[in-house]
Amino acid sequence: MDHTSDPGAMRYVIDPGRLDLVEEFRASPLGVHSPELRKLLARMRWGRPEGRLVLIVLEPGKAWRLSRIPKRRGDPMPFVDDRVFTSLAEAEWHVFKLRWQDMTGTTLPAEVFGDL
Repeated sequence: MDHTSDPGAMRYVIDPGRLDLVEEFRASPLGVHSPELRKLLARMRWGRPEGRLVLIVLEPGKAWRLSRIPKRRGDPMPFVDDRVFTSLAEAEWHVFKLRWQDMTGTTLPAEVFGDL
């Protein structure tokens, strides 16, 4: 089942102790994910639109920047910082870490998962 369209996925409770799911995502941010990780990702990606982190393509297949969805539709989408990602996998990993921190209130251990 595709959890991005599963209404139950939005009620998924993120357990900050499930570092196994973090490890699974880190190992394959663009790959095939387990059903549990798909639920976690759906919850992280499809909350309220306002303020949601998104990646903006600067150059297809080559460069991305992090932005946030604005309050009002049609308003400019502000970039979060000046960082330009040249790897989609690293960009997705960066966004995952930010969302994890925002949604769980915990920072992933830098010695295991790298700094933000």
